[in-house]
Amino acid sequence: MKTATVEVRTHDDEVSIRLTGDVDLANAASVQTEINEAIGNHVNSVVLDLSEVTYLDSAGLRILFTLAGRLRTLQTTLELLVPATSPVRRILELSGLPPFARLRGI
Repeated sequence: MKTATVEVRTHDDEVSIRLTGDVDLANAASVQTEINEAIGNHVNSVVLDLSEVTYLDSAGLRILFTLAGRLRTLQTTLELLVPATSPVRRILELSGLPPFARLRGI
């Protein structure tokens, strides 16, 4: 198991977040806290790079749905960067998340 890491970069009104490793029940709360702390109410766009996420369980999906709901309320766009060949991409497509967040391949 690879520990999840969250790297944040901000530029003007856009926040880019790079998530790596395994996102599961064991670390979901801390990952969600780090993501939430990175996104203020002034942000117009969030790009979440999941290209190096090696595992995503239902707790990880909950983070993404919660984030998408929060950003929708703030009228902030959410773009998920996920390679077309990634198993995480298939999980996201099957989950029903794409209507709330734009999936983009790398």
